[in-house]
Amino acid sequence: MTTTAVGVAAKIKLAVNIGNTLEATGGETAWGNPMITQDLVNKYKSLGFDAIRLPCSWDQYADKTTAKISATWLDRVKVVVQYCINADLYVVLNIHWDGGWLENHVDDASKDAVAAKQKAFWEQIATHLRDFDERLIFASANEPAADKATQMNALNAYHQTFVNAVRATGGKNAYRVLVVQAPSTNTEYAVSLWTNMPTDTAANRLMFEIHYYAPSQLTVITTDQSWGKMFYYWGKNNHSTIEPDRNATWGEEDYVDQQMQAMKTHFVDKGIPVIMGEFGCWRKTTPLDLVKHNASVTYWNKYVAQQALANGLMPFLWDTGSLIDRTTLAVKDQDILDALLTVAGKK
Repeated sequence: MTTTAVGVAAKIKLAVNIGNTLEATGGETAWGNPMITQDLVNKYKSLGFDAIRLPCSWDQYADKTTAKISATWLDRVKVVVQYCINADLYVVLNIHWDGGWLENHVDDASKDAVAAKQKAFWEQIATHLRDFDERLIFASANEPAADKATQMNALNAYHQTFVNAVRATGGKNAYRVLVVQAPSTNTEYAVSLWTNMPTDTAANRLMFEIHYYAPSQLTVITTDQSWGKMFYYWGKNNHSTIEPDRNATWGEEDYVDQQMQAMKTHFVDKGIPVIMGEFGCWRKTTPLDLVKHNASVTYWNKYVAQQALANGLMPFLWDTGSLIDRTTLAVKDQDILDALLTVAGKK
């Protein structure tokens, strides 16, 4: 447990989420993915990934009165963490959306009740997983929905509660690397709203987390919205003359450069490693100019990962089964995989 957060960060060049699985409402397979196996984890390792993020749900497995988490679920998560350790991967375990009990209640009115649950859950999680070495990293939350300065008091309280709860369980947890999330894990709010990291009894063991999906018209939405249409084409050489109204109008290379540089200036350069805990853009079938669209998607993933790495961030691809077939373990998108391996210096 001797490696600092900066030291751990130096060992993670490319990472991936096993999404829509342990955090799935209704159980691990409820959203269509099979249970996580050692073979799946080994596959990620063999492809060149250094770490796995495990989005995880807890509230659905907990007693609503006592906040006691099911021993069966704690054991299942421990098994999956062990798969990652067996493969010599770093593993980031969080409390994900989890019904929104924290994520959607970042406010002073909810603060005491949410902090109490945060404390109860992390005491149990940390105690159950206390004996894993420094390759296991805990993350306070997922995307705490905060976009105003008035919400920062509550968010800071939730993160401080997390740090205190984990440290109090002792053993290896006294030194474990811990991750706290920017308001809404948004790069702009990380600059405009974040003021300070939690206090910590361990020196140099904290990381900061942002997610990156800009522009959301390309990466997130799957139907046109009242506030904007889907983008299909992104990047300096990938705009389409067939569907010019689907070309990105913001969030292209200059914006990526600006946001990643801001994370370096405000955090990395101050000795606070930054996890880009989620990023990703996947292919659509509806574009009329599929060649340009597919080039755009590959390029977005490559460029965002490249600029993250250039500024000292750790990129964790958000994947729910589009990169690797979770059953057959076949690579489903070799172009995106090759692009990521190339910028991470692994190909």
